[in-house]
This record gives sequence, structure tokens and C-alpha cells, in this order.
Amino acid sequence: MLEHFQWLPFLLAISVLTMSPGVDTLLVLRSSAVAGWRVGFVCSLGICLGLFAHATISALGLSVILLGSATLFTAFKMAGALYLAYLGIQALRSALRPQGLTLTLPKGREITASSAFRQGILSNVLNPKTIVFYMAFLPQFIDPAYSAVAQSLFMAALHFIIAMVWQTFLAVMVHRARVWLARPKVAQVLDSITGVLLVGFGVKLALTQR
Repeated sequence: MLEHFQWLPFLLAISVLTMSPGVDTLLVLRSSAVAGWRVGFVCSLGICLGLFAHATISALGLSVILLGSATLFTAFKMAGALYLAYLGIQALRSALRPQGLTLTLPKGREITASSAFRQGILSNVLNPKTIVFYMAFLPQFIDPAYSAVAQSLFMAALHFIIAMVWQTFLAVMVHRARVWLARPKVAQVLDSITGVLLVGFGVKLALTQR
């Protein structure tokens, strides 16, 4: 299974998507700014553990489709391709109107490690966009000859490692990172790269044969 895995495209895409400012970044920055980097780390841990739930659910759905008809597979693939292209276009539109990341801190409420972990994992698991993205993105790297669940969990583990490293860095460097991410030019560059990659993956998925 691993000898045919597309390491570079997967790691590149996941890294860029992980580093793009979003809800996860905002939660980690907020927790770190209010209660310190250790609480930010725990929040990140909760967020990243949620990836395994999404990977399992998406893989179970994917397994059913892979075992079904070619028509179902094609319909699923095209839906995923259109969704990836849509996300890419949204990112490119955002790059044309760069605003940077706005960090707002909760007032008068203490953030503990347990509450940060709970907030992180719930925000990820209850976010339907994550599972939809996984179901659109992971099929490009699934080998039908092997277990879809095992391969999805493996890719979730890679995503987990990359996201934890990045978000822990943000937690430790929260004040510096907050200023950096708030710069419109930085947000514009990240959105542009993300948009191009997502559109490219959408086209690649649409053209891929079963």
C-alpha cells in the first residue's frame, strides 16, 4: 500500500491547507492568548483527534460506494471534484479581498485545559465541512485493492502530525503569529496557494479513472 502512496502531493496539500488561517487556527490562538501555550496545545489536540472520526466516517461511506456501481462511483467523484473546485474558487476570491486574521478574545471567562480540549474536539467533529472535504479529498489517494478505512486512518494520522506541529508552533509563538496572520498580504498569499491547489485537485479528481 505505502509503495504506491503519493507522498509529495498529499503532504503538500495537507500542509498548505493546515497552515491556512481558519476556525482551527482561531481557536488555538484564542486559547493560547488567554490561558497560555499549554492550553492552546490541548485545544489543538482536541481538534486533531477529531480528524480520525471524520476519516473513519468518510472511509465507511467511501467503501460502500467503491463496492457499488461504476455510476455511483463516477457521481461521487464528480461531486467531490466540484466541491474541491468550489473551495478553491472561494479561496481565490478571498485572496482578491485580503483582510487577514482577526483575533477576538473572550472577556471575563477562564479557559481551562479541559474546556479547551472539549471546545477543540467538538468544533472539529461537529463541523460538516471537514467530513465533506475528507470525502472529496481522500479518494484521490485511496487504493481500491486495500482497506479504505485503514488507508483513511493512515492519512488522518499524517494530517494529525502535521496539524499538531503547526498548531503547537502557533500556540508557542501566539503573539508573534497573531501579528503575522493579521497581515492582509500574508492572508492573500495563503489563500492564493490554497485556491490554486484545491482547483487543481478538483480537476485531477474529475479526470481520474476508476
